[in-house]
Amino acid sequence: MSSLGIRTGSLVIFTATVLLSGCGAVPGQRMITPAAIQDTGGDYSTEASQQQQIPITDINLALLRKMNSAQTSTALSPQTLALFGKPTAYKVGPGDVLQIVVWDHPELAAALGQPAQNTKTTDAAPGFLIDENGDVQFPYAGNVHVAGKDVASIQRELHKRLSTVYQKPEVTVRVASFRNAQVYVDGEVRTPGAQSVTDIPMSLTSVINQGGGFSPNADRSRVELIRNGVTYPLNVDDLIKRGRNPSDIYLQAGDIVRVSSREDSGVYVMGEVNKPATILPMRNGTLTLSQAISDSGSFDSNTSAPKQLFVIRNSTSDSPQVYHLDATSPVSMVLANQFELEPKDVVYVGQGGLVRFNRVLNLLLPAINAAVTGAVLAK
Repeated sequence: MSSLGIRTGSLVIFTATVLLSGCGAVPGQRMITPAAIQDTGGDYSTEASQQQQIPITDINLALLRKMNSAQTSTALSPQTLALFGKPTAYKVGPGDVLQIVVWDHPELAAALGQPAQNTKTTDAAPGFLIDENGDVQFPYAGNVHVAGKDVASIQRELHKRLSTVYQKPEVTVRVASFRNAQVYVDGEVRTPGAQSVTDIPMSLTSVINQGGGFSPNADRSRVELIRNGVTYPLNVDDLIKRGRNPSDIYLQAGDIVRVSSREDSGVYVMGEVNKPATILPMRNGTLTLSQAISDSGSFDSNTSAPKQLFVIRNSTSDSPQVYHLDATSPVSMVLANQFELEPKDVVYVGQGGLVRFNRVLNLLLPAINAAVTGAVLAK
């Protein structure tokens, strides 16, 4: 054998030895089958997870009962319960326009003024404008502070003041233009934007309906009500399931309602499936493990190891969780159909042993060929 052949053979053996010793560091090559997992009373961990101190929990009936019990026993927070109540009377504010009528005294009607010609739909109706200080001027009543009061209180105040001039005046007050307060609807509704608060109480459902209703991509389980800088997460379908009517949540001036998109709650299905993809939850926000597997085209029959089905949760946090399911079990699909996924979960299907070996060879062969070519050129 020539010296070139000896040196080339030695280089190939050395390269193969180095690569084989480093295969454990290649992502995805250290997944251990459940047969090699040590049982530790329901929670078990692989060699890699023992190094990282991440437990792997078996998906079984006991775990599902525990999760369902925790979910059903979770009561609505006091902050959420405080949102429910009865509507209150509309309180006027700066920018609103009042229509004030004193019956049998037509001379006071001139104070209203005449409507301008060619008025726009956005123009205020003729009447008494509440200024930036919350005051309104009315003949013989003077300067009346009305901001923060309902029309009944304003009517009584005007009656009291006008009684010093007229005998038993009959006063009628109504809001001609609502321009002071607005609420905002954002996110996955058909027509997002601002909506004026009127004397008709605005509930959560009525505001969404006035915004055109939920869009097809809306996640009804992730509706946020932002009030005074505090965000209240609301699950509309869950409220109905609990016997709480979302129509009993009435909005206040300045509230923001935001409807999240289902795309923000996607689940990532990776590994040996036919169509790796981001799977979106249903419109009520739910998505089971079996639905995610089905939407990704199910397992790849040629390369997958169904025993190695994992769900990785909170992967970006300091305390991730990993759940395991042996999909070869006869009851595995029953368990998968009851296991609820959460937003940003990662579903991973492992590889068969032969597939892992073939992929290692594919990594080795190009490096070996390159080493041989390099040795020949050096000679």
